Amino acid sequence: MEVTQMIALGSNFLFVFALGWYLITNLQWYNYSLERVIMRHHKTSWHVLYFMLPFLLYYVLGVYGSFVLVAYLPFLYLWHAKLDKKLVLTWRVKRFLILLLFMTIILDTLWTLRSVSGIYSLFLPLAFAYISSWGIEKFLFMVYKREAKNKIASMNDLIIVCVTGSYGKTSMKNFIAEILSHKFSVYATPRSVNTLGGIIKDVNESLPSNTQIYVCEAGAREMGDVSAISQMLNPQIVVVGKIGPQHIEYFKTVERIKQTKLEIIHSNRLQKAFIHTSATDVLHDKMTFFGDDIRNLVATLEGTDFDLSLDGKEHHFHTSILGGFQTMNINAAILIAHELGMSVEEIEKAIYHLKSVEHRLERIDAGGKIILDDGYNGNIDGMLEGIRLCSLHSGRKVIVTPGLVESTAELNSQLITAINGVFDIAIITGKLNAAQFESELKVNQVIMLSDKSLMVQKLGEVTSAGDIILFANDAPNFI
Repeated sequence: MEVTQMIALGSNFLFVFALGWYLITNLQWYNYSLERVIMRHHKTSWHVLYFMLPFLLYYVLGVYGSFVLVAYLPFLYLWHAKLDKKLVLTWRVKRFLILLLFMTIILDTLWTLRSVSGIYSLFLPLAFAYISSWGIEKFLFMVYKREAKNKIASMNDLIIVCVTGSYGKTSMKNFIAEILSHKFSVYATPRSVNTLGGIIKDVNESLPSNTQIYVCEAGAREMGDVSAISQMLNPQIVVVGKIGPQHIEYFKTVERIKQTKLEIIHSNRLQKAFIHTSATDVLHDKMTFFGDDIRNLVATLEGTDFDLSLDGKEHHFHTSILGGFQTMNINAAILIAHELGMSVEEIEKAIYHLKSVEHRLERIDAGGKIILDDGYNGNIDGMLEGIRLCSLHSGRKVIVTPGLVESTAELNSQLITAINGVFDIAIITGKLNAAQFESELKVNQVIMLSDKSLMVQKLGEVTSAGDIILFANDAPNFI
């Protein structure tokens, strides 16, 4: 084999692997949906820079080894290094990469024997790896789903509580689990696991056999997603939280969002459904509405107090959880705990000891500064409440935010108006809403920060003891 041919083969191998790495990274971000990667990607320019243009240069212009080794690989490496949500090497990713390498070796061998064109040794491995990986995952999904259903069926006394809604699903899930754990053996899905595949994996690998109550959340990107989760779990108790225009770009209308979230009531074992008043006004014999029952609400930087009626008698509750909007989520948790037999006294004690959900209006005191970490909250109600809490602080106020993601310009304008009335410094991260914020913000100091890796340095430069800093929402840099 000639040296030039060896260089060409080695370059082709590296180039295919690099393109495959880029492809599978994007697929993992968008739940392995090729349609979403191609049609709904937030930064389609990346496809041009890191896939289409290199492809054209490699073949149309005839640039081989020198381009791959000297230009494209370092270019792609720098892109990967700056990502704040890097590729996780799950077994699904490993299977894709193994299939890609296997097919590349075969076609490179055929290319050496001049049986196939060089372009096929690039396109076919990617197509083969994607299609084969898709088929394998579909088969494994069916196997794992059957295992999960069998495991749930074998736990005869297991009560499943399933939570959905546009806002606050994870907080509501954690509050329900924490309150119920004072009386029952409770297990909740970790972090923000809320897809059918994630729930199936969680049931098979992590759900303890002695669990009395399993609490999980159901997320959705399209109609039918919540229904699939409901039909798999068949929960006895379901909750639909507040509905709003979150992920409106996928559903197009709020009405479609409502229809999707209400799919959760289609459970064969449904006993009770707690529905926020924003979801529907159609009464069902197993439904109980909530959301308008909180009274005498007082929410400060020290905690939250409110009154709620149970069994016709008004009761007072106190929690260190920040944010008046969180009382809606706690309200649902109270109703479920009451439904499952916990006394009012037990519920009051559990609420008093509730812990903040990580990155959801979590208060951190450090270096003389008050930090409100609300990085995992992406809805307008929660962000406005974080801003209101900051307004109670007598010192200087700083907000760090990318704005609302997968929302509307109108809601971002509402957010900006609130920021203008409270903050001294606004640090806007990312490029998604940068133009709108730059145009509408009127605070004393505006810092546009396209590279989030510089955020810690910038905060050190512009903040000091006595400040309150609100991290309002966060968005990975692929958004």
